[in-house]
Amino acid sequence: MADIFTKAERSAVMARIRGTGNRATELRLIALMRTHGITGWRRGSRLPVRPDFVFGTRRLAVFVDGCFWHGCPRHYARPKSRRAFWDAKIAANRARDRKVARELRARGWTVLRIWEHALRPALAARTLARLRRAGAP
Repeated sequence: MADIFTKAERSAVMARIRGTGNRATELRLIALMRTHGITGWRRGSRLPVRPDFVFGTRRLAVFVDGCFWHGCPRHYARPKSRRAFWDAKIAANRARDRKVARELRARGWTVLRIWEHALRPALAARTLARLRRAGAP
């Protein structure tokens, strides 16, 4: 079926759609932290950047990165179509991740990035250990 919009109109429509984050992945980390008694975290911080979780008193910012959207070295599957677009998109996401981490570290925060695949039950103990080493209670 042909698109009813021109390319420019379709682009404008799509640009107005806002993402809601990686909700399912974040919920898995919430469940893991609650199960193992990790407390003191908040979502929706007032920092100039938006970590997924913030341990304010410990100045720890936690990001949960999706394997596809952030280019996981183990699980990223490069799409077969529009490769140039996706290569640029993932590269820009990774560059933004580095910039955000630098900004937070410059403000005295510890930054922890957790891959989506690290929330699987088989890797939960390792992920919890990383959280605790980074300063989570």
